[in-house]
Amino acid sequence: MSQNKMIEDIVREVMRSMHQAPQGGAVAAAVPTKGFCPAQDYPLAEKHPDLVKTPGGKSLNDITLDKVLGGQITADDVRISPETLRMQAEIADGVGRTQFAANLRRAAELTAIPDNRILEIYNALRPNRSTKAELLAIADEMEHKYSAKINADFVREAADVYERRNRLRVD
Repeated sequence: MSQNKMIEDIVREVMRSMHQAPQGGAVAAAVPTKGFCPAQDYPLAEKHPDLVKTPGGKSLNDITLDKVLGGQITADDVRISPETLRMQAEIADGVGRTQFAANLRRAAELTAIPDNRILEIYNALRPNRSTKAELLAIADEMEHKYSAKINADFVREAADVYERRNRLRVD
């Protein structure tokens, strides 16, 4: 086996393992949500690789080590798509992992926001870094510019909590 083939196989195995059931038990059959049944559809990358696409539309089979080394695959080509995150959230809901599902839905929304803006928002959410008005403006931006309503509500909640706990920047 060539070294490139071995590395490619390892990368594929790591990607598959990232979609395996959490430690401590297998995925149990549950009531499906929106058509996904955890026992039949999890992990998506293994059971439905045709559904897993990058934001640019590449499939898992399109991503190979040779293509990475040849410059045909970029960092943007290996980003997860919001659709994949939403499908994973449905499966998480199906096994009662509602908090994990909520995290995946928030992540799906965040894919629309540029990385540099995410970092700015992260820093703005640190205690004593922003005024309430600034946090509310960020929430409005997230909701209206990026359609990230769940995350916008989170920022609004943070603004209220920071206000109650005296963690807002005072001008």
